Amino acid sequence: MQLPPLPPDTHVEQSMALNGKTLHYTVTVGTLPVRNSDGHEIGQVVYTSYTVDAPDRPVTFAVNGGPGASSVFLNFGAIGPKHLQVGNEGESPSDPPVLADNPGTWLDFTDLVFIDPIGTGFSRSLVPDDEARKDFYSTTPDIEYLSRIIYDWLVKNDRLTSRKYLVGESYGGFRGPRITYYLQSQLGVAMNGVVLVSPYLNPTLEQNGNLSPIPWMVTLPSITAAHLEREHQLTSQAMADVISYTLGDYATTLLKGNSDPAAVQAMIKKVTEMTGLDPEFVKYSGGRLETRAYLREVYREEGKLGSIYDSNVTSFDPFPYAFNQEASDPILASIIAPTTTAMVNFVTQTVGWKIDARYNALSYEVNQLWNRDDDLRKGSVEQLRQAVAADPKLRVLIVHGWNDLSCPFMGSVLTVNQMPIMGDPTRVQVHEYPGGHMFYTRESSREALRKDVMEMYNLH
Repeated sequence: MQLPPLPPDTHVEQSMALNGKTLHYTVTVGTLPVRNSDGHEIGQVVYTSYTVDAPDRPVTFAVNGGPGASSVFLNFGAIGPKHLQVGNEGESPSDPPVLADNPGTWLDFTDLVFIDPIGTGFSRSLVPDDEARKDFYSTTPDIEYLSRIIYDWLVKNDRLTSRKYLVGESYGGFRGPRITYYLQSQLGVAMNGVVLVSPYLNPTLEQNGNLSPIPWMVTLPSITAAHLEREHQLTSQAMADVISYTLGDYATTLLKGNSDPAAVQAMIKKVTEMTGLDPEFVKYSGGRLETRAYLREVYREEGKLGSIYDSNVTSFDPFPYAFNQEASDPILASIIAPTTTAMVNFVTQTVGWKIDARYNALSYEVNQLWNRDDDLRKGSVEQLRQAVAADPKLRVLIVHGWNDLSCPFMGSVLTVNQMPIMGDPTRVQVHEYPGGHMFYTRESSREALRKDVMEMYNLH
């Protein structure tokens, strides 16, 4: 079946008040083709851009993850000029999706281009699923066509000589180093900086939990952060103490195993105090807190579940006696409806890009079709190191919410600690903020991110 053509690129002028000034900008919803090696069009990528008519503007490209997520989460959640309040405790998917001006936007210091990968948003494959899996839903093809989309947008808009940045969230954080290195080494486009938001960066950390302490070192600090927040004791100093214990006595005690029973008992007592969990639960877990078990245990008395993306965001557990969790994640269950409604209204009504098609904020079909190959399981640390080594001016900012258990911040801390220092030791940094995977749903964390990113951009 032949799909109807997508509408032509559409523009609308908007403005907002930011830091006492009026910021005028143009919103564009447009498309770029994806072609195979024979030049045949096999897909169409839809993007949303926000540009300001001013000289010497940098441009930042944004991708989310999933695989199967559109870029609406970074757009309306974090860095675009409009913000949608979703993803926090107590919010309902049936709340009216109201877009408000975003004081945490990056638009005053960089143009923004939000890219929806094939199968997400309104972007679409023009080939059958078996070909789409080969052309789009696999690690290397995904990186190659998204890199080409960035290249094509730069050429189409006469922006090749602009300063260029990339921001990727979650699996988009996996994409970030690989796209940067592919652009740099294959397409001849050098990024000035990369921001990795809650990145799925180094999945090899999760391996061999029977022998290695690392999987448990990665999750303990985020579980502790959530408890400290519930106790109104979450501070940078408190988390510094947690990290110090995790890297010290906790790691060495796990490595000793049963050879030092006294140390094990002391560790279990300490972990119980840090997390506020039932002593019996910690004892029978051996101080090794498995994420899914924790998310059911922490709110069991209330009949609720914590979210893997922020365990302080909860929902009722409709299957409390099931052997494993059967309910949808509390955050995922609450954000799809408002983000979808807000984006469709914005694109079709505010911008006027009229389309009769489904918008996929988060496509489970794409996720199911995804080829989870060896390249995916390796992560993107190799490409991160190579991109930083190749360009002595490239800067990388890795940012996390303390409460995130889907991509815990400690994984990035451990990963960066093992990277060689290549020139300026501040070129690759890890910053953490209160909140979870989408810490930017909290205004204070969103504005702290804006400040940190501005500092990085100002170094160029």
